[in-house]
Amino acid sequence: MILGVGVDTVSLTRFEAKLAETPRLKDRLFLDIETHTDGTDASIQTLAGRFAAKEAVIKALSGNPGIEWHGIEVGKESSGKPVIWLHGQTAKLALQLGVRKFHVSISHDGDNAIAFVVAEGELA
Repeated sequence: MILGVGVDTVSLTRFEAKLAETPRLKDRLFLDIETHTDGTDASIQTLAGRFAAKEAVIKALSGNPGIEWHGIEVGKESSGKPVIWLHGQTAKLALQLGVRKFHVSISHDGDNAIAFVVAEGELA
């Protein structure tokens, strides 16, 4: 059963400028593993897509208090398919809401990144 959906879009130019003007912002938004891909720094496209996915997860969880940026990890399977893993308080909240799985799609076009998330589970 679908328990929630979320979508978010991010301007790469604006996102890159925000990261530049607030140096610690990247550390507040992302886990170390999210900022490095295959041993190199993740591109601005990758970071913007992951940020959009995190925002979409928050929306799919109805913006409930207790959601933590570091509680949402956006990664990818070996096939390249994006995946969401939850940690800590955010994972507990999702379980309380009945969410058992997330489906995520991330895309980039020009200066934009977009993510769409579906939260699946059973009503708690």
